[in-house]
Amino acid sequence: MLKSMTGFGSGRARVGDEEVSVEARSLNHKFCEVKVRLPRELSALEPALVKQVKDRLARGSVEILVRRQAATVSGNVPTVDVALAREYARAFREVAEAMGQSVEIAWSQVANQPGVIRLEEKGVDVESATQATQTALQQALAALETMRNTEGESINADLDARMKLIEGWSQDVARLAPRAVSDYQQRLTERVAELARGVAVDPQRLAQEVALFAERTDIAEEVTRLATHLEQFRLLMASPEPVGRRMDFLVQEMHREVNTTGSKSQHAEISARVVSMKAEVERIREQVQNVE
Repeated sequence: MLKSMTGFGSGRARVGDEEVSVEARSLNHKFCEVKVRLPRELSALEPALVKQVKDRLARGSVEILVRRQAATVSGNVPTVDVALAREYARAFREVAEAMGQSVEIAWSQVANQPGVIRLEEKGVDVESATQATQTALQQALAALETMRNTEGESINADLDARMKLIEGWSQDVARLAPRAVSDYQQRLTERVAELARGVAVDPQRLAQEVALFAERTDIAEEVTRLATHLEQFRLLMASPEPVGRRMDFLVQEMHREVNTTGSKSQHAEISARVVSMKAEVERIREQVQNVE
């Protein structure tokens, strides 16, 4: 089944005190290009995350956004300088003894001194953050693939409908091709008879003209190759592997055969079908640009 290259997915995971959210977006691209946006403290994870994406996706421009959730609203946590608190307590005792007062020190008195309790940014637990990031990324990629698969089904249905149209017109062209020669022979005979006005015409000469016309407008090879390309395209549509680039190549070949058929044919009905086939091949080409 075909897969689209367009999609979105998100995931969230928590390991210990580390909570991480990941968003994954993908768009069309000839290859698999991955861009990862990480918090500064997790920048070392980029190579591993890029590999994780490329192990699951074959093509597409993929953007990964990683956010690390703070443990508090401000992102800071209170930190106690125990050594400084001891120094304050010692200083209080010295002052009390120097003043001849009893030594009674309340813990709140020490805690309120400058620098004893201060707010600092909490350090990252790299191991927990790594596990949380990888888990959240797996969730995001799973959701992304689900969306790509769903859109791929829609693309497959659209391509199937357009392929049926082209296959039908191609069969019409193959059926009309012999008639093009006989119609030309009839028109030529009638035109020569009208111009000759009773003068005898060499039938051998007429036969040569018809043979030259048949050779010049012969589209049997183009019709056969087009049928082969259509059959190969059908096989790719049913393939579980990424087939976007191969489809793109086949569409170019289909376009070439249809163009050649149109340039050779001088039959109105064939030309009309060629115009229709060109339009559908172009629509198929646009759709294939989004196939993985």
